[in-house]
Amino acid sequence: MDNHISKIKAIKFILILVVSLLASTSSAQVKLPQIFRDSMVLQRDAPINIWGWASQGEEIILTLDEHTLKTRASDSGQWRITFPKMKAGGPYDLKILATNELTIHNIFIGDVWLVAGQSNMEHQLYRHDVTYAKEIKEANYPNIRHFKVPRNTNLNGPLEDVKGGQWEVAMPEEVPNFSAVAYFFAKKIYEKYGVPIGLINTSVGGTRIEAWTSEQGFSNNVDLLRTIEKNKDTAYINDLIKKDKAIKDQIVTTIKDKGLIGPLKWYDPKYTPKNWRRINIPGYWEDQGIRNLNGTVWYRKDIEIPQTFDNDNAKLFLGRIVDADEVYINGTKIGQTTYQYPQRQYTLPKNVLKSEKNVLTIRVSNYQGKGGFVPDKPYFLSTATDTIDLKGYWQYKVGEVFAPSDASSGTTFNPQNEPTALYNAIVAPYTQYALKGILWYQGESNSGEPEKYASLLKGLIQDWRNQFNQPNLPFIYAQLPNFMDVNYTPEESKWAAFRDAQTKALVLPLTAMTVNIDLGEWNDIHPENKKDVGERMALAALKLAYNEDLVFSGPLYKNHTVERNKIILSFSNIGSGLTTKDGEPPAQFAIAGKDKHFVWANAKIENNKVIVWHDNIKAPKYVRYAWADNPDNPNLYNKEGLPASPFTTQH
Repeated sequence: MDNHISKIKAIKFILILVVSLLASTSSAQVKLPQIFRDSMVLQRDAPINIWGWASQGEEIILTLDEHTLKTRASDSGQWRITFPKMKAGGPYDLKILATNELTIHNIFIGDVWLVAGQSNMEHQLYRHDVTYAKEIKEANYPNIRHFKVPRNTNLNGPLEDVKGGQWEVAMPEEVPNFSAVAYFFAKKIYEKYGVPIGLINTSVGGTRIEAWTSEQGFSNNVDLLRTIEKNKDTAYINDLIKKDKAIKDQIVTTIKDKGLIGPLKWYDPKYTPKNWRRINIPGYWEDQGIRNLNGTVWYRKDIEIPQTFDNDNAKLFLGRIVDADEVYINGTKIGQTTYQYPQRQYTLPKNVLKSEKNVLTIRVSNYQGKGGFVPDKPYFLSTATDTIDLKGYWQYKVGEVFAPSDASSGTTFNPQNEPTALYNAIVAPYTQYALKGILWYQGESNSGEPEKYASLLKGLIQDWRNQFNQPNLPFIYAQLPNFMDVNYTPEESKWAAFRDAQTKALVLPLTAMTVNIDLGEWNDIHPENKKDVGERMALAALKLAYNEDLVFSGPLYKNHTVERNKIILSFSNIGSGLTTKDGEPPAQFAIAGKDKHFVWANAKIENNKVIVWHDNIKAPKYVRYAWADNPDNPNLYNKEGLPASPFTTQH
């Protein structure tokens, strides 16, 4: 018996020893950050940092091109090694030898740009595949590479690594996933120099600038530091998430849509519509006989499909819908979108269409403001050879009227908007990675607080330069474009004030702002024209990062003088001279006396200055240019074709 027990103990000891050895071997596996993957681009003419994790004291041997270096992991299992500067070139392999071996293939040395911001930077080429179909099809730039950092948040300090992601190349199969702005930027640079371009895309839609800044970046902001510290309390955050979920659950459980509770759902092809009304698409229902409705409205249309229609490659374009939609064809759910901003593009499953009558049903939910289908957007069903227009009269019926509730207008807590949340999770993990520069397109989520943004943007720029340990890192950012309704009288405007706040960061060295006041759309916060935005950023990069002698910006207000009843404005960045894009006198100038009552002004260009006056204002004091959410005709440019930035002299 004792002998048997001894054998059992011996077996247990051996098993424990084997498990320990396996665990030890597992922990000894050298590991690289996710960003070190096949097809990566490393920054030329800069020390190349490679880092990772291994077991305590483990020796790691790394080889890149002709360079072989050794290091050992620290007591905490971290290691880093720095290769000397290299010229542009490749492809190279990076070989790592430790207790295990790793090889990263197809590495190029070139220029690496961090592209960041919210949705207008995030928007992929595939979201604009109608406009840029030719660009996608003909993309042939295997040395332009793009790494999309998966979205993640963390409120408890910087993370060591990102969760997933891979490098993709600018060829037709993978380029649709590229940031559209970043692709056109990189293409412009690559076509000029032929140097490999790496794009680290860390943009996330609907995010505030505070989320992108590190805790150190808020060292002078007591209120935000207090919020950051409070957010480190896991119990506090879990309580907020629980409350947020309760609000969402309340919305879900209180929905009583008649279109979903009948014996036949309203999207069922067997359902026979009764007492449905006529309505036009596109258009908002509040403009077509429905008063102040927050709720769900069902739209229905019978469409005839010709026999020539290629059902295997059909795509449905439904413009923009406010706020959310669910789309059915012949009872089959085609897709849904839960918020208003993306343009709807749904690929149809095979064989869902019939070469006869088809029933298209759309359930639209709206929570505040006008609901329905945004005008001036594409609404059609198409293949490569056929197009069926969907604009015109449809039938509609109200499914549900939402009871007035604060809960219906949004959620209480979103981690991605909390200070440091995005910096910690998706920027901090690779701040040892050398960059050529930064592209930034963000602001829509902060546009309601322009008075705060100037200092926040300057703080972000300085913070990121500190975090990446590159004090002279070029920083290029996009000014918000024109958006919302055109007002034909002088007005106060948060978006105009926000654009003005954006200009304040230009006091920092090696910064540039692209003006996009002519590239927006009144009815879309995500304008279609991403190419000009990217190419204007490239123009700024040619000046800041590549030291080209060129005009890279439109005119910027510099100063003014008052002579009797006229204000004379001077500008920087006039290039070879001020002009107007349409040959007409400068428009969108407003003038005021000390009462600050602005009226439209007369304006003319003389000696590359703009003279502004109004016959009824004898003692002018202030001038504004293009001071509106969506100015009607901001036509002041330099002769290089770049628009002047909106501005005010009222500071």
